[in-house]
This record gives sequence, structure tokens and C-alpha cells, in this order.
Amino acid sequence: MKEPTAQVRWEQRTQGPLLALAVAFGVAYAVSIVATEAGPWVNAVCMGVEWVVWAAFAVDYVVRLRLAPSRRLFVRSHWLDLLAVALPLFQPLRLLRLVSTLLLVGRRARMASQVTLTTYVAGSVAGLLMFGSLAVLQVERDAPGGNIRTLGDAVWWSFTTMTTVGYGDLAPTTGLGRLLAVGLMLSGIALLGVVTANIAAWFISRFDRDDAEERRMNALLEVLTLEVRELRAEVARLSTGLPVPPSDPGGDGPGTAPTPRGPGPMPVPDAGTGPDAGVSSPRS
Repeated sequence: MKEPTAQVRWEQRTQGPLLALAVAFGVAYAVSIVATEAGPWVNAVCMGVEWVVWAAFAVDYVVRLRLAPSRRLFVRSHWLDLLAVALPLFQPLRLLRLVSTLLLVGRRARMASQVTLTTYVAGSVAGLLMFGSLAVLQVERDAPGGNIRTLGDAVWWSFTTMTTVGYGDLAPTTGLGRLLAVGLMLSGIALLGVVTANIAAWFISRFDRDDAEERRMNALLEVLTLEVRELRAEVARLSTGLPVPPSDPGGDGPGTAPTPRGPGPMPVPDAGTGPDAGVSSPRS
């Protein structure tokens, strides 16, 4: 068995801690937006947690880059990770930290062998719904003329946007809010496509299994039919090859061989025992 490289061992060891940090990031981000009446120290702690989580993912990218066999190939194949790490450096905006952290968490979750497609899609839907609601609430809550003022309104708007329904009762009014709407719509379309493809693949695989089972049963039936035909032919061949015994009306029954008779005169039946017994013979 091929021994895993240092990069693969690092990714396996840091998978759990990074996902735990991602959960801490989500909690800190949600508390800082929902708990508007909390003290300044709460917002400061939440801000610190967000920056620590982003820094942890940035360090993880740097370590993986150093452990990669080919750094140029690693950068070319992980350009989205590099973009997610570099986004908050260009503009220290809270929303960019959210987007970059979600991108990094999604990339690391896809690399985990124990994460199935269904779990990944369900987690992506829940994460986008939650963070999209919080982000649009943060942007639109204090906007003049905005109609997304509460968390319930934000969740309803995110759900209708991700499913591409778009009732139109709630809509962002700021440029950043509309940019969030575009991202949610594209993400919703992509996730719906993945779900649809997954369901179609499941049905196709089920039909393939049923067809394979039917083909196997047909093949067994053909073999059994061939064996029955061969058995009938063998029985017919054996039946025509056996001698047929002659029937004897005077014998003891069918199949009884006739009694050989000598060259002497035929015996005369006794008058008292023959079929004409009791009938008087004519006199001469």
C-alpha cells in the first residue's frame, strides 16, 4: 500500500480542528449580528474569533503549500483557496471574511473522504441559508428604504432566493445586498443541479441493478430450458432403444411370454371343465 504524503497526513490531522473552528466562526458571526443589544465586548470577542478562524485557515493553506510535492501545481489547482485567503487582506470587510471562510470550509469538507455527497449538499444548503440570512440582515437592516429588518424576514428572503422562487415581497435595496442575492441565486441553482443529478444517478443505478438482475434470471432460465430439452431428448432416445415385449392374449397378462408347446397332438379339453361343460353332446 502506498504511504500517504506529508501533505495528505497534514490534511487528515487538521480536518476535525478546522471544521470545529468553522463552527466557532459561524457562532461568533451569528451572535454579533443577532445580539444587537449586547455590550461592546461581545462584538470585540466575536470579531477576534472571526479573525482567528480566518488566520487558522490561512496558516493551513501555507503549510499545505510548503508540504506539497509541486508548489506551482498546488497553487494552480488550489487557486480558489488562495483567493479566499487573500480576500480579507485587500479589504478588511467583515463580509469578505465570511465569504472566504465559507470557501475554505467548503474546500476542506470536499477533501474529507468520510463526507458523502448527500451530507455535503445538505451542509452547504444549511450553511448558505444561515449565513446568507445573517449577511443580508447585516447589510439591509439599517438601509434607508429597506424591507428586510428582522431575522425572520432575512431567512424567508434567503430561502426564496436560493430556491429561485422569488416572490418579490422582500428584496434588497443596497448594492451589497443585491450582490449577496446574486451569489445566493447562483449557489441555489448549483446545489439544485447537484441534488437533481444525484437523484437521477440513484434512479439510473437502481434501474441498472434491476436490469442486471433480470438479465441474470433470463440467462438462468435459458440454461434451465436447454437442460430440460436435453433431458427430454435423452429420455426419448432411451425409450426408442428398449425392446417392446409382445402381448399374449392367452397368457397371464401383458408382457407374459407364451408357453412353448411341443410337437405332440393338441390336448383335448375336458368336457367337465371346458367352456361347453353342462351342454350334452349329440348322440350318433
